Amino acid sequence: MKKAFDALQAKGIAYEFHDYKKQGIDAATLEVWLKEIGADKVLNKKGTTWRKLSETEQAHASSNEQNLIETLIAQPSLIKRPVLQTAQGFVVGFDEATYQNLSA
Repeated sequence: MKKAFDALQAKGIAYEFHDYKKQGIDAATLEVWLKEIGADKVLNKKGTTWRKLSETEQAHASSNEQNLIETLIAQPSLIKRPVLQTAQGFVVGFDEATYQNLSA
């Protein structure tokens, strides 16, 4: 997250930070993200939170969008970070080259 903040500040891009790990995330936002970005990019299957879920919990979360939304609300650490909404669309995760190409 720090690299993303630093990159945005260096480019002079104003941003609003929402810490969904602490502040939570709503179903409507997740629905938009899943539609616009896709579950493969939103769900962090490489993190320890996903690996700590049982196979049954993983299968339940992966079975349909509603179950995934419920799981992401209950376990916001499963969401890849950061999720940046720009005028051009969404950027998920930090990639230095992508952030360098952003415009204010």
